[in-house]
Amino acid sequence: MKNIIAIKNELQQNIDAARAEHLPKFFQTFPGGYGENDKFIGVSVPNQRKTAKKHYPTCSLSDAKQLLNESVHEYRLTALFILIYKFEKTTQLVKQTAIVDVYVNNVAHVNNWDLVDSSSYKILGPYLMDKDKSLLYEYAISDNLWKQRISIITTLHFIRHKQYSDTLDLAIILLNHPHDLIHKAVGWMLREIGNQDYAVEFNFLKKHYTCMPRTMLRYAIEKFEEGIRQQFLTGKIN
Repeated sequence: MKNIIAIKNELQQNIDAARAEHLPKFFQTFPGGYGENDKFIGVSVPNQRKTAKKHYPTCSLSDAKQLLNESVHEYRLTALFILIYKFEKTTQLVKQTAIVDVYVNNVAHVNNWDLVDSSSYKILGPYLMDKDKSLLYEYAISDNLWKQRISIITTLHFIRHKQYSDTLDLAIILLNHPHDLIHKAVGWMLREIGNQDYAVEFNFLKKHYTCMPRTMLRYAIEKFEEGIRQQFLTGKIN
């Protein structure tokens, strides 16, 4: 509890009122928005990282879990940064597993795109790299937007190690998803594959691009040569 109080106090010392007013709009906390009912106090991400880096050595997993269950967005993100720092500083599987357990068992609180994008590929990614990845497929076919985004963003770690099959398989599962936050995430991961291996991305898009939501395609081909981009956008790739 002492650690949690210290972390909250430090974050509250860096509150920016203008930021606190802007963030709810940016993260769509209005009724019906994807971030409905989320609460912000207006602390910048660099300050959250600084606080997490200072306190993670003495912050227990129990403390991190409690912080992750807080209603304030910045507290949850700081808790995720603490879990990331802890994960990165140990090579012991038992400790890594304990961290992953906290993440997975409290995944309901990893419930906005920045929380997902900051944490999933840094915790689940390296942990699942050489393990069964069925959890990601369970998340992908769930009816939970954030679990679905976690499933595809986690694979960024695999992509950076030149393993693309799970990203491509999950992309197919999510190909017709109705939400643009998934369209953007899948397109982004496909683009990341292209950064590593253009042919792999090109061949996947050639097969599936006519079925893709427009936003997903635009994200995926963002770095393609302009002529090729226009051929994809006008349906002339065959």
